[in-house]
Amino acid sequence: MARIRGVDIPDNKRVEISLTYIYGIGRSLSKKILKDLNIDPNKRVSELTSEELTLIRDELGKYPIEGDLRRIVNQNIKNMIEIKCYKGDRHRRGLPVRGQRTNRNARTRKGRGKVIANKKK
Repeated sequence: MARIRGVDIPDNKRVEISLTYIYGIGRSLSKKILKDLNIDPNKRVSELTSEELTLIRDELGKYPIEGDLRRIVNQNIKNMIEIKCYKGDRHRRGLPVRGQRTNRNARTRKGRGKVIANKKK
């Protein structure tokens, strides 16, 4: 397994897909990086040479990924909570932030459903 920025990327998958295992890199950024480095995206990670791997590592140094990106996101959320904006309030309460409805769903953010005694259907 190749190790990039503290993440083991799978050897048996295509490079384009394997790079998406790193937090902060999606398909489009993966394609862009490989295009800039002139590396075939259909190549398997196990087929990459050590020079190509170092090129990828150097190119990824230009982007905030993994721990840096997680820290930036958490700081942004804490800032929203601190200034008491609407989104910050929703984060603080554990409710959906981006305008979703809450009366039917959103259990992953709200927690288990509350049982109401003697509720008629």
